[in-house]
Amino acid sequence: MPIDLSPPLFKPGPGESAQSAHALPPDAGRVLLPLARQAIAAQLGLAHAAADDTPWLKSSGASFITLMLGRKLRGCVGTLRAHRALAEDVRANAVAAAFRDPRFPPLEAGDFAGVALEVSVLSALEPLTVADEHDALRQLRAGVDGVVFEYGHHTGTFLPQVWDDFKEPSEFLAHLKYKAGLPPDFWDVEVRLSRYTVFKWRETE
Repeated sequence: MPIDLSPPLFKPGPGESAQSAHALPPDAGRVLLPLARQAIAAQLGLAHAAADDTPWLKSSGASFITLMLGRKLRGCVGTLRAHRALAEDVRANAVAAAFRDPRFPPLEAGDFAGVALEVSVLSALEPLTVADEHDALRQLRAGVDGVVFEYGHHTGTFLPQVWDDFKEPSEFLAHLKYKAGLPPDFWDVEVRLSRYTVFKWRETE
């Protein structure tokens, strides 16, 4: 499939460049997308070529892999904190998104050609210091921030791409709380929020 090389959803922080944050070239999707597809193909007993000898693939990285079938989500699994080589992380998350996302049945060989993949590589998490929910909403950057919501054993995250589905930060955060298993109007002083940005690349039809 062709690769969409549209500008990444990454905004460098103070004193930080996009290159130093991820050590990725702008066209890294030409390597990462085939790598993710190859991992899925191998599980299905299919062949798909991909190169894995690029040096930056050996650096640690955190990724999310999203599968779309038409306009419908078909799987999305990822890693919030880098703890293994980026190549290994992409492969593992691709397989998990295709076969172990509990919201969907495992991908079948007949759907392999029709599914489109998106790879998102995350920056390091940035904890947010917030006085209350109003302060949290004020700090969130619509269209830029991925957000991690944590409260006790409740946790959930939305990638920056999810902002496309919501008009207001309050709506974004309400749905994130619901995803974490809490009421949309929930708030507590023990809530912890972190944000991150991403590089993303996707296959197009």
